Amino acid sequence: MSNLSENTQFFKVKSEPEISVKQVLDVVYHAMTEKGYNPVNQIVGYIMSGDPTYITNYKGARSMIMKVERDELVEELLREYIKNGSWEA
Repeated sequence: MSNLSENTQFFKVKSEPEISVKQVLDVVYHAMTEKGYNPVNQIVGYIMSGDPTYITNYKGARSMIMKVERDELVEELLREYIKNGSWEA
């Protein structure tokens, strides 16, 4: 009998590099702008509906934004808004 059945082999897959929500929004914003879309309207449409067709495929923007939960997008936008003191008139 062979010892092969007693040994477990491990295979490690390299994971994709972690990209922040802020970086995703930056890529999506610029891709939408370059394609002539209003990025604010399109990103809001995506966040509200969950329909990925609001986001262009250009530069992989659609697949990137779909890897982020929509509530995470809202959190990042709100965090940046508050950080920049935009509550004050």
